[in-house]
Amino acid sequence: VLAAAAPAIQLRERDLSARELLTLTREVQALTALHRSQLLINDRIDVALALDGVGVHLRSNSLPISVARQLLGAQRLLGISVHSIEEAVQAESQGADYIILGPIYETPSKQMFGPPLGIHVLERACGMVRIPIIGIGGVTAERAREMRRAGAFGAAVITAILGANDVESATRDLLDAVTAVP
Repeated sequence: VLAAAAPAIQLRERDLSARELLTLTREVQALTALHRSQLLINDRIDVALALDGVGVHLRSNSLPISVARQLLGAQRLLGISVHSIEEAVQAESQGADYIILGPIYETPSKQMFGPPLGIHVLERACGMVRIPIIGIGGVTAERAREMRRAGAFGAAVITAILGANDVESATRDLLDAVTAVP
């Protein structure tokens, strides 16, 4: 993924202890620095604060963004996952730097968040906030292009890359799709 120049990596290891996650994050941070990629840690402000330059991505049921922002300060990248236009607007007003909105399309990994929102909800959300919105859920290269045409800043993926036979090639295809549009 990093060899293909992914601009950001989110580290999601919910089952590790704080100490184990800190060790892993240091290792991943060395790799992301080498490849000039932004490292975001999922929902662990404590671990992010222990390391310089690590951003935080919050789940929708995490600490409120305003509290996370107070803890992290203004310089740390702070994003949040949301599942509606209303949550996107609220996230921006509370100080998020970016939003991941989804699921946009049908996907097994996001079924617990309900039916897909669809491209029209993404487009409306992009028109209502000024911070970057990144679409997630059922993303393919063609769907990433569609999301960019709808106003999304980019696409977040799990299965499209991690489930691919050639991770680097799949990453490049998605990056090409996101950067080729609009």
